[in-house]
Amino acid sequence: MNTKFIKWSVCAILLTSFSYAQEKDSLKVTSLNEVVVSDTKFAQKKEKSGKIIEVITAKDLEARKGQSVAQVLNQVAGLEINGSNSSAGKNLEYYVRGGRSRQVLIVIDGNPVNDATTIASIYDLRLLPVEQIEKIEVLKGSSSVLYGSGAATGVISITTKKAKKDSFGGNAYFNLGTQNTSEKTNLNGQEFNQGFGVNGNIGKLNFNTTLNSTEVDGISEAKGENFERNNFSRINLNQKIGYNASERFNLESFVNYDKFISDYDDGAFQDSDLNKYTAEQVRVGIKPQYRYKKGEIYLNTAFANLERYYESFSSWSMTLDETYYKSRTINTDLVNKLDLFDGAHLITGVQSQFMDMYQTGAWGEVDNKSTKFNSIDPYFTAVYNSSFGLNVNAGARLNIHSEYGNSLVYNVNPSFYLEKYNLRLLSSFSTAYITPTLYQLYSAYGNLDLKPEEDKTAEIGFEKGFLNNKLKINAVGFYREEVNKIDFISLNVAPWGQYQNIEDRINAKGIESNIAYLPFDKIKLTANYTFTQVETNISQLQLIPKHKFNAGFDYTVTKRLSWSAQYQYTDDKIDLFYNSSTFTNDEVVLKSYQIINSNVSFKLNKNVSVFGNVTNLLDVDFMEKNGYSTRGRNFKLGFNLQF
Repeated sequence: MNTKFIKWSVCAILLTSFSYAQEKDSLKVTSLNEVVVSDTKFAQKKEKSGKIIEVITAKDLEARKGQSVAQVLNQVAGLEINGSNSSAGKNLEYYVRGGRSRQVLIVIDGNPVNDATTIASIYDLRLLPVEQIEKIEVLKGSSSVLYGSGAATGVISITTKKAKKDSFGGNAYFNLGTQNTSEKTNLNGQEFNQGFGVNGNIGKLNFNTTLNSTEVDGISEAKGENFERNNFSRINLNQKIGYNASERFNLESFVNYDKFISDYDDGAFQDSDLNKYTAEQVRVGIKPQYRYKKGEIYLNTAFANLERYYESFSSWSMTLDETYYKSRTINTDLVNKLDLFDGAHLITGVQSQFMDMYQTGAWGEVDNKSTKFNSIDPYFTAVYNSSFGLNVNAGARLNIHSEYGNSLVYNVNPSFYLEKYNLRLLSSFSTAYITPTLYQLYSAYGNLDLKPEEDKTAEIGFEKGFLNNKLKINAVGFYREEVNKIDFISLNVAPWGQYQNIEDRINAKGIESNIAYLPFDKIKLTANYTFTQVETNISQLQLIPKHKFNAGFDYTVTKRLSWSAQYQYTDDKIDLFYNSSTFTNDEVVLKSYQIINSNVSFKLNKNVSVFGNVTNLLDVDFMEKNGYSTRGRNFKLGFNLQF
């Protein structure tokens, strides 16, 4: 047996063995009740929400230390992130309720984020390190009333870390790990993550500064023998400053800088040692908030500038082609919550969004003077929480778009909470409106005659607590109908393809269920199951598994030691592989797979902690996307210093 493998294993075992020298603690059961904001834009108790909102807390992220944002999210019921287990530089694709990436909206600290130059116009989660995150809420189903175009099948709402209550504090961390496929094992350190943060309060002023960096000598993006390893490098700087002028008025602001550089290959089963990709982003924002006698009002505004560079070797011209993309986005959201009477609230808002794109290089020039969108959308949501258990969330938004005129979307979300039985009954009906992206309209493959996609979603479900909330079970069944789907249609003449609306009506249905059980004070068991079926005359099951199951085990062994493990089963998936000889997309079945991850954390003292992590413990060989590599068994060790 490889001696380096033994060394990594011994390190993990030693971390576990420390538990037997510690006294057992007397931690109390943590309530499963939580506060959520994603379905109203204001904090409310989870049991008053008419949705099943998946919440990933800082404690959950700690239990999965060593995993990326995409890997953690891929364990959420109803959410499939393709590429989360591939090479570090592999682009990510998001699937919720039979929909595609462009129908999932990502929100950071209340601001929708996207990249207007990409096909799906979705934010790239590779830019965001997990160390900057405090909390994630996943809201599934159409949420276009609150969040506008793009939130057709789900919203991933991410809250980054703020200043702690202490006058001054900080942390520093370092970890290293391996980068292996199941075919090739190298136990040298090939992934390095490091960073630090300082935060504090000075009178009415508070601040939080974090700097993170990652260097990866990674696996090949494309699957094949003796292919070149692909490097990945990332740096992130996030500065938050807040000012609490009074009990009624406070101001929050941020400046964020992200950059990553990655090698990439020529496609499925195609290696390259020349291609390079760079993404660089600057985001700034400010949020003043005022609380008055019967409510509160805030203005959330942000500006983002994102630039992408490609160096790609062309086998046709035998040259290294360069392509440059740039997008600018501005979001302004004025939101007011008025308390009408006890249990009744009216949320009104006006959201303005602007985005443009610029492209030059090998694929021609697209001028941002003409390739731009702007919209001004008034919306409202009425919330009623009765004393006898009835909760209603209903609202509407008028989309006023510069290119596509006016469109009305709405939602009705009644629910009932039977406190005596600790039972919550849920139902909703909502509509969504998704405009074509700038890329789909103005790129070399664009089509100015595209129509917006339209969605309707109905769902019904329940959540039940047992054993004084030590056991919670929920399940939601959904039915989604989509028209005017935009897809890329291959052609046998230049430019070899174009984006077009598909006339087929797409029907997606499924079930999402969760179980959380606290049998003892120190043990938490979780499991979720997702069933997704898409019914249409055209192939729509691309990279969406019909069945998916996740399970988790979290054990607080002592005050200092904790251990967790996660299991995932992903059913067969269908991928579409482009056949250049016939100019068609051929279907390829990707076989089901099972992976196990595990993590152990140990606190040396109140300031220093260490962890060990192993992913794909059984070293399973599988493919998330046809022709691309996935990670095999990999180890990671690290420490964290708090001061």
